[in-house]
Amino acid sequence: MKKIISLLLVMVMVLSACQPSTTKKAKDKGTNSKTIEKLTVQFVPSRDPKDIISQTKPLEGLLQKHLKKQGYNVKKVEISVGTSYEATGEALSAGSIDVGLIPGGTYVLYDDGAEVLLTATRKGYNNDSEKAKDWNANKPTKLVNEEVTYYRSMILAGPSEKGKELAKKVNAGEKLTWEDLNSAKWGVRGVSSSAGYIYPYLWLKDNYGKGITDLSTVVEQDSYNTALAQLATGQLDVIVAFTDARIDNANKWVKQYNGPKDIWEDTNIIGVSDKIYNDTVSVSKNAQSGNMTPEFKEALANAFINLAKTEEGKKVISIYNHFGYKKAKSEDYNKERDAQKLMKKLTKH
Repeated sequence: MKKIISLLLVMVMVLSACQPSTTKKAKDKGTNSKTIEKLTVQFVPSRDPKDIISQTKPLEGLLQKHLKKQGYNVKKVEISVGTSYEATGEALSAGSIDVGLIPGGTYVLYDDGAEVLLTATRKGYNNDSEKAKDWNANKPTKLVNEEVTYYRSMILAGPSEKGKELAKKVNAGEKLTWEDLNSAKWGVRGVSSSAGYIYPYLWLKDNYGKGITDLSTVVEQDSYNTALAQLATGQLDVIVAFTDARIDNANKWVKQYNGPKDIWEDTNIIGVSDKIYNDTVSVSKNAQSGNMTPEFKEALANAFINLAKTEEGKKVISIYNHFGYKKAKSEDYNKERDAQKLMKKLTKH
């Protein structure tokens, strides 16, 4: 009997000793269920792709760090740059990437397969006039510490003879005619680019009853850098770009783009668009990775918001002039949808 009792006591002790190990396994299993093997993030090529990849490299570690705080162990973050805005939108729709940092226009065009999580905030400017002449009288454009959720597209004339001619009329308070604009060589971006196509098109339509497709000479550019380089050398007379394109490229104007003097002296704004709602952080509705669960999307949104508050994070997202992020709803981009509908009507032949 004593031997039986002793044996029972030993068994109880063994079972007790094993219990913590069983709990640990259960915890480990819970942790493993939140492991993400790979998260794919893609940017649109609104800057030189090499510059984007170089500056956003730290985002890999930052996302891993801040997602870990949200309870997710992401083993690998893969960052790439799309060949065009449309390519990134199509990749989101197809589910071949998880996350895309895309303009509002691109999001709306592909919102059947993309879901907006966040909108970027930006620093404001020392000018916000709808009149081109005011911007030219208040050069250079400077950033101020005011957080805004919108920006504008600028129709920018360069140092060519035609560019100077157009700028002179605007700065003298004269309204440009359609003939003035139609005689210039224009550089634009892809049709889903808000600042590089859609809003300049609407500006032309509002002011002249015609659009970009009605202009005699229009060249689609692969990046704003290329457009500015061709503006600097007079290959183009007019380009369309986001508000702070000149701020970003001031140092490159002479050294890399071969501009004659200074970007602020050589260029003038001849048109200003309506307000454009800021870029998005969007995710795929059809992600082939299976990563985009409601819980992970919430964690991802919080990770972007939190990393943008750090010095390292601010440096990374400054490549797109993003200041921070706030949670967004599809309805925030209804004005952009109205613009897209109008664009479809305008370009339908």
